[in-house]
This record gives sequence, structure tokens and C-alpha cells, in this order.
Amino acid sequence: MMSDIFQGDLVRLRAIEAASWEVFYEWNFDTDGARQLYEIPFPSSRERVQAWVQSTAKDDNKGEDFNFQIERLDGEMVGTITTHHCNPRCGTFMYGIAILPHHRRQGYASEAVRLVLRYYFQERRYQKVNVEVYGFNESSMRMHEGLGFTLEGQLRRMIYTQGKYHDILIYGMTVEEFEAQHNG
Repeated sequence: MMSDIFQGDLVRLRAIEAASWEVFYEWNFDTDGARQLYEIPFPSSRERVQAWVQSTAKDDNKGEDFNFQIERLDGEMVGTITTHHCNPRCGTFMYGIAILPHHRRQGYASEAVRLVLRYYFQERRYQKVNVEVYGFNESSMRMHEGLGFTLEGQLRRMIYTQGKYHDILIYGMTVEEFEAQHNG
């Protein structure tokens, strides 16, 4: 059997495909998930979501930032992981991850993170990753700490939701820490 750097035991990562636009549209109604990632946006029309997905699917990806679709091995989409702030000169990057509500807490997010880290560290020559987690997102804190990330900082009162201000926690991991934690 051929090995695939973008596939684990539970999920595989692939480019976003235009056919997935309906999943992204339905995802608009997950306000709790949106709150955990960034903010609850204004509603989007089907047409706007379809145009965004089609544009993203056609993107020629000239930079190092990338939108991955996370799917189970049976092909069902379970989430996305997007790398951003990729700086090849310094070897640093960040990412954001989102899992559809009915697929949470099944190990898909942690495996997707490991796949992205393995790719960026071992194939793209990056040496450090950081991720921002909102102070009220205990599941994300536990997952990142379980993956071996270190809490490196805290930005106070940076997020406003549900009538309260919340901190942003900054977690980080170096390539050496990844290799020690996950056996390369």
C-alpha cells in the first residue's frame, strides 16, 4: 500500500472542492462553532458561499497559506484546517481548525493537526508553529496541550462574544518538540 503524507488512520487532508459548497453553507448555522473560531458573522447567502468555495477550489495557491478540507477515509467531510501567516524566511506559520458539530470529539482534529505539522515541518522546512485559542475554548486548549504544544502567551481581553471579553491564548511548538512528541 502506498503511503500518503496527507492521510492518517482517521482522516485525510485534501484541497477544498467546489462540490462541498453545501456543507460550508450549512456550517453557517453553527453559531457555537463560529464563536470558538473567530466571531459569529452576518448570514451568508447560498450564492456567496458557493462563489467562495468555487473560488477557493480554483485557487492556484501561489503562497504557503492553504485551505485543507478534512475528510474521513470514507470521503465524508468533517472539517477544515487552514494554514496562514506562513513565513518561509523565518520558518514560522499558524493555522486554524474547525470540525463540523456532529464530528467533534472523535479524534479528527488532533489527527488533522498532526498531518499538517508533519507536512510543514518535514516537507516545507518550517521550524515553528503557533495557534491562537480563545480563553473560553477549553476543548481546544486540552487538544493542543495533549499534542505537546506549550502555552507561550496570553493577550488579555481581545475577543468579545456573548456580552463578555475573553483572552487569546497563544500556543506554540517547534519542529524538535514535534519530532520528540510524535516520533517524527
